[in-house]
Amino acid sequence: MPNPTRRLSRLALRLVRGLLLWLGVLVAAPAIAPTAQAQEFNCEVTVSIAQLTGSEFTFLQELGNQIELYMNERSFTQDRYLDVERIDCIMQVIFEEAITLTSFQARIVLSSRRPIYGVPQVSNVLQISDAGWQFNYAQGSPLVFDLEKFDALTSVLDFYAYIMLGYDYDTFSEYGGSPHFERARRIAALAESQSAIGWVDLGNNRGRKDLIEQILDPRFKALRKVYFDYHYAGLDAFVSENETARTSILQAIESLDDLYDEMSRSYVFDLFFSSKAEEIAAVFDDSPLSSQAYDLLRRVDPANLSKYDKLVN
Repeated sequence: MPNPTRRLSRLALRLVRGLLLWLGVLVAAPAIAPTAQAQEFNCEVTVSIAQLTGSEFTFLQELGNQIELYMNERSFTQDRYLDVERIDCIMQVIFEEAITLTSFQARIVLSSRRPIYGVPQVSNVLQISDAGWQFNYAQGSPLVFDLEKFDALTSVLDFYAYIMLGYDYDTFSEYGGSPHFERARRIAALAESQSAIGWVDLGNNRGRKDLIEQILDPRFKALRKVYFDYHYAGLDAFVSENETARTSILQAIESLDDLYDEMSRSYVFDLFFSSKAEEIAAVFDDSPLSSQAYDLLRRVDPANLSKYDKLVN
């Protein structure tokens, strides 16, 4: 069912942007277009074949256009989006090996963003790199949307579409992304039933099935709430109360402190900080809370400690 409250929240966030510039490291959002659309994504797709040898693979460049149309011209939900509400994402398909003339090993690198209330910047919500993508593609082959049938190419696109939707909805309401994460889990289960490559048994708990299982694992539920508190009570409050917003962000991250030992090696924990480390450093730079933030981040995110050094230097 459509969620009018969420739609109005996204629309309000977009329409009032441009008032202040608080976080200099954030990427400027694209221009607003007034037309109404049913689709959820505004996705830019690029393809790299630099690692493949031979001119016979130049046809793969067309796949970028096909994926872009696939992501941007279909509805993944029943919600109706205005054009200004669509989720901005960037996707790279990097071909790493040609197994045959029509069978490939590739890496998919994607990121999604969401607006910040009252400012012309956007916040990275998800950044992910997945090297375990094997699929067949012949020149001119159509990309068919069918959630009930596994396809090595389109099922990965569908899976990450629902992952991006889930995280986006989680930033606007507590656990609002659950229906989309559940759909991603069904896609992963279908892939597992086909023993598909890249979904399970990668040996590092970084398969797609590992990702969705961790997202929906009750032990990690606190992290999903952090996505809401961080964005909605934190970033979206900067336009009116920047120190209150910083306090809310600090409290959201503090809620992960007690879970660090259990979560620190998890896929979802790493994804949160890989998307947010630079932004967090910018939030607390030259703030009265900078030292407190540094002490906390040193405990919960030591992998990105170099990004936080400016908080105490």
